[in-house]
Amino acid sequence: MVVSTDGWTFCAQGHRHWGRAGAAGLLLHRDGPEGRELLLQHRAAWSHHGGTWGTPGGALHADEPASLGALREVREELGLLPTDLVLGEESIDDHGGWAYTTVLARPARKIEAGDLRLDGESDGVAWLPLAALHEVELHPGLAASLPRLRPLLERAGTDIRD
Repeated sequence: MVVSTDGWTFCAQGHRHWGRAGAAGLLLHRDGPEGRELLLQHRAAWSHHGGTWGTPGGALHADEPASLGALREVREELGLLPTDLVLGEESIDDHGGWAYTTVLARPARKIEAGDLRLDGESDGVAWLPLAALHEVELHPGLAASLPRLRPLLERAGTDIRD
């Protein structure tokens, strides 16, 4: 019998989180005209922290590696396949008893936001310049993780051009 890990849980810090086995998301980045750009989704109004910009991601299945969970979620939410991406470093935001893993990735091919297939969890998707993220309302988890993610993004390789 498969036990669902969808659902709310509380971490040791007293925060309420989605995903009883933790969660993971994919932070896709590329070089753009204004420097590094991130592919972020505008979360649907009905969702937790709706109306904010964040990484495509969600609850991990029991014993699912974070990289596989992030790939599963980006396929469900944006229609991207594992062959579309080159995975990079991971960053874990551990809250004690619950963690969110951000998996960095770069495009393996040209990916434009308008070409992606969105599911109902987002109202839109866009490449946003890293330097201009202060101009949009970020998902609180992504906003809190940015100081830890910026050095990883600076070290990450550039995207593959066709």
